[in-house]
Amino acid sequence: MSGEPEDQDHHMAAQLKRGDSTALESLYDRYGGLAYGLAFRILNDRSAAEDAVQEAFLAVWRNASGFDTSRGSLRNWLLSIVRNRAIDRLRGNVRIHREVQLESAEHAPEVPDAWQAVAVDLERKQIRDGFAELPDAQRRTLELAYFGGYTHVEIASRMQVPLGTVKGRMRIGLEKMRSFLVARGVVG
Repeated sequence: MSGEPEDQDHHMAAQLKRGDSTALESLYDRYGGLAYGLAFRILNDRSAAEDAVQEAFLAVWRNASGFDTSRGSLRNWLLSIVRNRAIDRLRGNVRIHREVQLESAEHAPEVPDAWQAVAVDLERKQIRDGFAELPDAQRRTLELAYFGGYTHVEIASRMQVPLGTVKGRMRIGLEKMRSFLVARGVVG
């Protein structure tokens, strides 16, 4: 598919409405990483995030005939489904967790591991600090790739730089992040 991302999405939406399974594959190739990132940020559990994404893509496939391009983008529709599925799973897990806690409270009370929570918070802070140390161009490139879900080609187009520049910024930015985190003992 060629053209602008919105044109590609309109084309994919039309294919999905016709029941073309290759469009679902294309949609997953294009937005699977972004969808997973969103689900993982909500659930903080790899398996649950994968399940939420799978459910969302299945919902897109089943409800494609009801999608209206005049009401919004295919990307935003998919991400809203992912978000809703993840929140539903989160609510379900909270309910199940509360029920388990009530049952197990009679036998052995649980004490939350405060040190683990502190360690996670410190790691997140170190990662944010590492991002802050990067030059703007490298930081923005990494943000678009990892948090925005954009491909290298899309980043190059968005930032109006050659594809090789994007790849170089990614490589150097990741090397700097790794060095930063190794120096602080976050990664080995």
